[in-house]
Order: sequence, then C-alpha cells, then structure tokens
Amino acid sequence: MATATFRIWRGDGNGGGYRDYRTEVGEGMVVLDAVHQIQAEHAPDLAVRWNCKAGRCGSCSAEVNGMPKLMCMTRLEDLPLERPVTLEPMRAFPRLKDLVTDVSWNYRVKTKITPFTPRPPDAPDGTWRMQQSDVDRVMEFRKCIECFQCQDVCHVLREHRLHDSFIGPRFLVHAAALEMHPLDTADRTEELRGTHGIGYCNITKCCTTVCPEGITITDNAIIPLKERVADRAYDPLRKLLRLVGLSG
Repeated sequence: MATATFRIWRGDGNGGGYRDYRTEVGEGMVVLDAVHQIQAEHAPDLAVRWNCKAGRCGSCSAEVNGMPKLMCMTRLEDLPLERPVTLEPMRAFPRLKDLVTDVSWNYRVKTKITPFTPRPPDAPDGTWRMQQSDVDRVMEFRKCIECFQCQDVCHVLREHRLHDSFIGPRFLVHAAALEMHPLDTADRTEELRGTHGIGYCNITKCCTTVCPEGITITDNAIIPLKERVADRAYDPLRKLLRLVGLSG
C-alpha cells in the first residue's frame, strides 16, 4: 500500500476552498474508492454523488486534476500520485456542497426540445419499415449516460455562462438523435438556430474529447445539425422553393 494526497474542494454555493487529505491507496483503486475511504477515515460530511460505480449512471462526474471525469472509472494508477490529486465539482453548474453540483438545468432544457414525432405506420400490420443503416446512424447517440461532462467542458456554458441561450452538446446530441431518426417527421432547424443556440458552438471538439462513452459528438451530431440549419436558413434555392410551396 502507498499513501496519496487528495486535494478536495469543500464548500457550497456561497464559497469554499481546498482541503488536503492523505489516505492509503492500493492496486485497482479508482478515485471514487479513495473518496469513500476519505469519508470513512477523515470527512464523514464530505458530499459526493454516486450510484452504480460501474460507469453507467453518470452520477459521479467531477473534475479530476482539472478535467471532467467519472470518478468510478478513473484509476489511480493512471494519475501522477507523487503530487496531490485535485478533486472539484463541475464548473458549469451551481455548486451545492463539496463535489455535488445542481444539474437540474439539464433536465429543464430537455423538455424544450420538440419530442419524437413519428410518421404513420407504413406496413399493413401497423408497423414501420426502415433501413438498418438509418437505424445504425442514431444508435451511437443513445449511448449517452447523461454524465454532463460534455456540458461541463463546453466553454459556452463553462466560461460564458450562456445557459439561457445554448442547450449544450449533450442536447445537441439528443436533437441529432431525433432529427436523424428514420421515423421522425418534426423539423427542429428553426429552434436549433434560435432558442437552442447552435450557432454558439465553434466546434472545438472538447466535448468529444471528454465523452466517457466515446460518442463522436462534434463530427457525427453537431456538424450535421449545423449543416441542416445552414441549408434551411441560408440556401437561396431552398428559400425560393419554400416561397412557392415546393419545399418543406
């Protein structure tokens, strides 16, 4: 067993600071193991959100050495333990206590996106027919565990705090899953352009970098949505066709 130092942010929405804790660490431990050990040994009032401890629920997101990560999937052996491991809550959301943030804004945003609107069944038995390739295209987006790390690292939310004007990469992925679904008939391009603020994204790909599920957020979701919005809003031929009622 070795001993490591964890520099953990303690406080709430009114302020706080870092506090150092030393604890023994061993082979196979993850950051969340160390946090639980610190709770047991030194800080029983340390607040941390977690649930599955298997990288499936997204609950234990925090910033580890300045990068958003799932604490249950971040192995200590992959961190430089010769210096303190810094743990802090995600910066894009209001701090509640210690490592716990208020992510309820994300759930409110989701309700503002036009929901799935399927076309009528096209088979005699009341079911739908579609190509497997069309289904495969959107399956990647369904891997999202809503850890909100992509939201946390997005500079539009993290630095500029434009939560009222931009839905963030997680919900652009959600919109893409709906827009690209082979059965969906709704057109979300105007709301993406307006209230959802897709124009604020300057495709730095930081969201793709931190996604623990490996979703290619920028290239496969956001850029195709931007292209749809640009085609509908700025393509002169499409505008003309819409004026004469020949295009949707």
